[in-house]
Amino acid sequence: MRILMLGNSLTTANHMPDMLAELLTAEVRVHARGGARLAEHLNPKTRNGALTQAALANEAWDFVVMQEMSHGPATSPTAYARSVASLSEAAKAAGAQPVIYGTWPYRAGCAKLVKLGMSHDDMSLRMAEAFAQAAADSGALLADVAAPFRAGSADELYAADGVHPSPAGSRLAALVLAETMGKGIRPW
Repeated sequence: MRILMLGNSLTTANHMPDMLAELLTAEVRVHARGGARLAEHLNPKTRNGALTQAALANEAWDFVVMQEMSHGPATSPTAYARSVASLSEAAKAAGAQPVIYGTWPYRAGCAKLVKLGMSHDDMSLRMAEAFAQAAADSGALLADVAAPFRAGSADELYAADGVHPSPAGSRLAALVLAETMGKGIRPW
């Protein structure tokens, strides 16, 4: 199994792609940059865009995993949906199944939530809606990693910054992604 992961530091934190590769006995390649949006992977003038476009045009993949910038689905759902749709089309044209990596809202009380003018619950709801709609519209699988982060006792899943995953959070992400790709689950 070959997996191409497109994302940013939420994808690469704690070497999560290595965990996923081990769980699925798969080859996992990552195109990521801290703070990157999925739109970057559509632009061949960027480093990640050039790498992603070449990988989709010239290599065989079983899955293409798409992870948006941390608050993008909540703050820019239309732009997010456009990027997912375009990347899903490119993945399918390359013979791969697109997968949305549904990340989590910021931890309740996180200073970045205040900057966004949202509560944890508001961000959670907006993200869940954006992920479900993008998956339904694009035919992508949805790996809903956010669900356990939304649970009331999820603090151990967050790193100290309230945005990134702890090692346990990354391990959970790898497990949810592996389950979704292993069984082709469409939780939406």
